[in-house]
Amino acid sequence: MTDRVRIVEMGPRDGLQNEKAAVSTEDKIHLIHLLNQTGLPAIEVGSFVSPKWVPKMADSGQVFDRIEKLPGVSYPMLTPNMKGLEAALDHGVQEVAVFAAASESFSQRNINCSIAESIDRFAAVCEGALSAGLKVRGYISCVLGCPYEGKIAPDAVAAVAERLVQLGCYEVSLGDTIGTGTPVETRALIQAVSQKVPMAQIAGHFHDTYGQALANIWAALACGIRTFDSSVGGLGGCPYAKGATGNVATEDVVYSFMQSEIETGIDMERLLDAVQFSAKMVRRDVSSRVGRALLTKRAG
Repeated sequence: MTDRVRIVEMGPRDGLQNEKAAVSTEDKIHLIHLLNQTGLPAIEVGSFVSPKWVPKMADSGQVFDRIEKLPGVSYPMLTPNMKGLEAALDHGVQEVAVFAAASESFSQRNINCSIAESIDRFAAVCEGALSAGLKVRGYISCVLGCPYEGKIAPDAVAAVAERLVQLGCYEVSLGDTIGTGTPVETRALIQAVSQKVPMAQIAGHFHDTYGQALANIWAALACGIRTFDSSVGGLGGCPYAKGATGNVATEDVVYSFMQSEIETGIDMERLLDAVQFSAKMVRRDVSSRVGRALLTKRAG
């Protein structure tokens, strides 16, 4: 089987925003330096949000300013409102992301407004970003389950995805925020969303709380998805989804694809350097199975 997928690295933002350990600005910069060596095409650096809501992202501007930006690599920043977009423009960011939810309850708890209100807010952000020449990526959280509402109807996700594309998002990433989704549910979701949004503009973002992330990625791949979000070392969780573990580990995804002759363009040895550092940075053992196995093998 010969194919190619695009991996979007979430560790520095989606990963670190919910790690318990305090992480220094220097360590964040060094992590991105290591990720830069891997061949990843996109590394989400941080978010311009109020430190009151997400204190771990308070230094995102400093981190963005000080990292090396490699040609051909995207370094998006999350910008949930106009204040965030203004900060992104001040720092010379070239790609931003907006974040909606498929669940009304989660939207209220995460960004303090309804889904409809969030879309209205993002309309101004998208318009401002696009007029300034920036690319905009959209995220939808809780696409396969919500900690407050349970299962989410695929058509509800499709409606939000369609609206984000109408606002100018070049891609919409479907996030299983609490990791409860299964391959059967993933296929149903993608079938529904692809009725409203071209398959080439859909990405998968799977958390591994229930050990379903890789299975869901393969289900999404079979449906036609070719872009997946992941987090080095399986870092993270979600501040507003209690019990959610981190995004699927980048090394687990890369290994699975690599062994199946699917191209990622990522150097596994260099990725392992980042995995090792990420665990040291948050002061815990490497949590991913592939990371543990390959680092043990490398140590001899």
